[in-house]
Amino acid sequence: MGTMEAEMGGGVVAVNPKPSKGFSSKAVDWLEKLLVKLMYDSSQPHHWLLGNFAPVDDETPPCTDLSVIGHLPPYRYVECLNGEFVRVGPNPKFAPVAGYHWFDGDGMIHGLRIKDGKATYLSRYVKTSRLEQEEYFGGAKFMKIGDLKGFFGLVMVQMQMLRSKLKVLDLSYGQGTGNTALIYHHGKLLALSEGDKPYAIKVLEDGDLQTLGLMDYDKRLSHTFTAHPKIDPDTGEMFAFGYSQKPPFVTYRVISKEGVMNDPVPITIPESVMMHDFAITENYAIFMDLPLYFKPKEMVKEKKLIYIFDKTKKARFGILPRYAKNELQIKWFELPNCFIFHNANAWEEGDEVVLITCRLQNPNLDMVGDGAREKLDKDFSNELFEMRFNMETGLASQKKLSESAVDFPRVNEYYTGRKQRYVYATRLDSIAKVTGIVKFDLHAEPEVGKTNLEVGGNVQGIYDLGPGRFGSEAIFVPKVPGVASEEDDGYLIFFTHDESTGKSSVTVIDAKTMSPDPVAVVPLPHRVPYGFHAFFVTEEQIQEQARF
Repeated sequence: MGTMEAEMGGGVVAVNPKPSKGFSSKAVDWLEKLLVKLMYDSSQPHHWLLGNFAPVDDETPPCTDLSVIGHLPPYRYVECLNGEFVRVGPNPKFAPVAGYHWFDGDGMIHGLRIKDGKATYLSRYVKTSRLEQEEYFGGAKFMKIGDLKGFFGLVMVQMQMLRSKLKVLDLSYGQGTGNTALIYHHGKLLALSEGDKPYAIKVLEDGDLQTLGLMDYDKRLSHTFTAHPKIDPDTGEMFAFGYSQKPPFVTYRVISKEGVMNDPVPITIPESVMMHDFAITENYAIFMDLPLYFKPKEMVKEKKLIYIFDKTKKARFGILPRYAKNELQIKWFELPNCFIFHNANAWEEGDEVVLITCRLQNPNLDMVGDGAREKLDKDFSNELFEMRFNMETGLASQKKLSESAVDFPRVNEYYTGRKQRYVYATRLDSIAKVTGIVKFDLHAEPEVGKTNLEVGGNVQGIYDLGPGRFGSEAIFVPKVPGVASEEDDGYLIFFTHDESTGKSSVTVIDAKTMSPDPVAVVPLPHRVPYGFHAFFVTEEQIQEQARF
């Protein structure tokens, strides 16, 4: 692995955990089984292990020459979709000992390699330290988010600490799943989960995926790393942060185009929160101190999940010059109570910083746990919003841009940090089921009086998946790289699943017209479970990796 590190410019660490079997391991297993039997209600259904949330049994090596209904893409743009569409999500290899949350599963990447109109499908696990150790034991050993509820949650924390202290588990390489998001930077595809460091993945010519190791940026990264870093399309830099349950609760980082990580910039916030995303503009980084708090005491007392939303607190947004060496220049703004999982984009207009985001009212992580509802609660909303922060007056304002429920917003990423016009978001029927793709035009005004997402006003188009069919995050792939052509001249690509037939496919649609007739549909040889975030690795990036 040392040679590979040198060739890739350093920063990749071979993952070689040293767990231990033997008496200690068996004793802890016995104790855990006893405590689970006494304290855990095993009659509770694992919602996220049923239907198309259930994991697939194994990896799928490259399956070539798949049938294509339509064209990948139309012949006159034959180079545009050459590359690999990848999406990551939870796929637990072993059954849970007790609780299970959708965020808990081992990361599995599903890929569609496209080359000159032909398609190849594959799936591979992200080979994390966690997965390697559980494979060694042949069963689940790591604590899960789904366990962290009530006094039982405290007990399971102690079990994890006991396994670590007795060297049953080796936590020196972290304990993340790599199941949340993907991004490409400095010659590597990165698999991300916010409780760990990134995992470097190599995309091979045939589309296959190889886990290279854990990124520590030449030992400069010692904290967790967000699942949603941002890449400046002009400078090639990557901007990121990590959050923690201990001070400093947030740490900001900048990684150069050459893969060199700058010094850490601690960001002071009053308490530990879940900070899932952030944003950048040409000159600023935007941090979101939102009241979803890490509350272990309340977890025990109130029998709730360990992250608890406080409806009485304001939402705070901190805006920092993006090359700041410390937090002295950060400016904080307040808006009404809310939570945000995902931002679409941000930019500057005069004295104002503009943030386009999906704003949640009354979030409850139990809705993405075993207490999940098949339909969204009436008091829950997830809407597209425009937020403005005046750097001169210190005032903030917000404007609702859509009805509920939308999330997973994406844009033409050549406009990241710059003013853009179009946002592509998923329409949600339940907390995790995607029923369609919505195209928003930010230059148009929302229609007044509507209570549902319908075409008109700023909703330029909706691609409806149809009865019993559900999708995933849609990625925009431009026909021509850069910003010289029209912003929406390209394709949207996403996974779909038909629950009536049990079949999965990849769908490509025209992002400009949002026509109900897809450009291409690629039926897949295996079911693809519902998952999280996706990415399109270009042909140029695949060839760049081939040099390593």
